[in-house]
Amino acid sequence: MDYRPLGRSELQVSPLCFGGNVFGWTADERTSFSLLDAWIDAGFNFVDTADVYSRWAPGHTGGESESVIGRWVRQGGRRSRLVIATKVGNDMGEGRIGLKPERIRAAVEESLRRLHVDCIDLYQAHRDDASTPLDATLEAFGQLVAQGKVRAIGASNYGAGRLQQALETSARLGLPRYESLQPLYNLYDRFEFEDDLQALCRREHVGVINYYALAAGFLSGKYRAPEDAARSARGPTVVQKYLNARGQRIVKALDEAAERSNATPAQVAIAWVMAQPAITSPIASATSVAQLQELSKAAELKLDAATMALLDEASAAH
Repeated sequence: MDYRPLGRSELQVSPLCFGGNVFGWTADERTSFSLLDAWIDAGFNFVDTADVYSRWAPGHTGGESESVIGRWVRQGGRRSRLVIATKVGNDMGEGRIGLKPERIRAAVEESLRRLHVDCIDLYQAHRDDASTPLDATLEAFGQLVAQGKVRAIGASNYGAGRLQQALETSARLGLPRYESLQPLYNLYDRFEFEDDLQALCRREHVGVINYYALAAGFLSGKYRAPEDAARSARGPTVVQKYLNARGQRIVKALDEAAERSNATPAQVAIAWVMAQPAITSPIASATSVAQLQELSKAAELKLDAATMALLDEASAAH
């Protein structure tokens, strides 16, 4: 497995990251354990979650995904072979939101407890909190690193301006910096990242672990008509956002690229992201071992120049 450095940190991560939002939600605990075992067995080591996963589901309060990972760790899961990334900052209810130091300090203890670990490998600000000064947030993160509760920190959903300010603040104050960025990025959702974030991350050597590498499943080709929305919990949202002329053009190109490459559309979509110069480890999810095995093969797929050009043209803004 070709492990990659995450930013300038000491973390070495696999070229794909498993999206843990499914744990305890669309994948029950038994299935989640099987997925984690299979992920490690396939040579991958990177899993991303968040404290808020999966608060959106009926009857859930947040922490479900972290708790499943923690029970896997406790029952003999191979913690030493797993790089665990989680996040803080989204609304957990009862005023537990944002990146104020007191919220970060409380949230990290909750995540450590749920995960059954002594140290979180990558602790990320889930989204920017404009109401809290960057120096206060970064000082709080820095204290966690100094205390050995966190190995490295990262940012999610930051714009280029704020990420640049955060990097400058860390440098000015001698604090740990955001070693990674987690943006929305895939063949359909290209331009917000490519416009300015891509150049910034490359220039500053910030690792990129983009989410929705398969556009919530759309780029796998399973949503081709409105009636396909019933296939999953995300179906209606996916169809509403992606099932348009441009989306259909992209899926058609993925079909052609998959036939050329002896692969599936999902594997091609992930391989395209992995080939982008700023990307460290795209995030993709699976709810079965069979789906996970398909993801694994994507890490080995190299697209030729003609296929990359086909996909670039199909996903262009016009």
